[in-house]
Amino acid sequence: MGIQHTNYYRPSSSNLIYALIPSAGYGLRMGGIKKPYIEISGKPILAYTLEVFQQSDLVDGIYVVVAAGDEDRCTQEVISLYRLSKVVGVIPGGKTRQESVLNGLKSLPSDTNMVIIHDGVRPFVAEEMIEDTLHCANIWGAAVIGVPVKDTVKEVDDEVFATKTLNRQKVWSIQTPQTFKYKIILQAYLNACNNGIQATDDASLVEILGGCRVKLVMGSYENIKITTPDDLVMGKAILESRCYQK
Repeated sequence: MGIQHTNYYRPSSSNLIYALIPSAGYGLRMGGIKKPYIEISGKPILAYTLEVFQQSDLVDGIYVVVAAGDEDRCTQEVISLYRLSKVVGVIPGGKTRQESVLNGLKSLPSDTNMVIIHDGVRPFVAEEMIEDTLHCANIWGAAVIGVPVKDTVKEVDDEVFATKTLNRQKVWSIQTPQTFKYKIILQAYLNACNNGIQATDDASLVEILGGCRVKLVMGSYENIKITTPDDLVMGKAILESRCYQK
């Protein structure tokens, strides 16, 4: 269930909004196959993802961060082939996702107002998620898509004995897109770089920086990240279900 609001309001024509799509992983959990280029029903995963941002009237441009050396491959096999005209930059990534996103953030125009960070291998993102996170980030500075966990969640010690059962009603599984005012997320990443801080998602770095609360926005359980062969099977099932519903 999305945010109840009118269409996202741009304060001015100079309120530039860019999507930053990290796609630089080396696919170790997929047997060394680079995930963005794996095909589902004849189309690369990354193409499905980028098409959603291409179709959004709220997105002014798209920057894709790929594994160093894959710039031409991404351009030829995805961007040019599927006529993704909103892609304005293909940027070489770093050794980690965090390094890759920082490379991307540094490449954005200095007058960027908002940035939407979304995993390239999360192909079932919806335009509503883009709009909802933009709406909330415009108010609070940072907003991320997530879903409440369904299972009981336990905290464990180093020997994997349960130490605490967490309140399931207060625990969410975090996804992307994660949307921020550009100056906030750039400062958070630079702070992490300067202080050797590592985190598992973009919003964590904003939380560590402080000064801005992160708003959670309801997403979808179908908005999966395709990381392992099991995820690929699930992704094919989701796509087939959507085609059947049409």
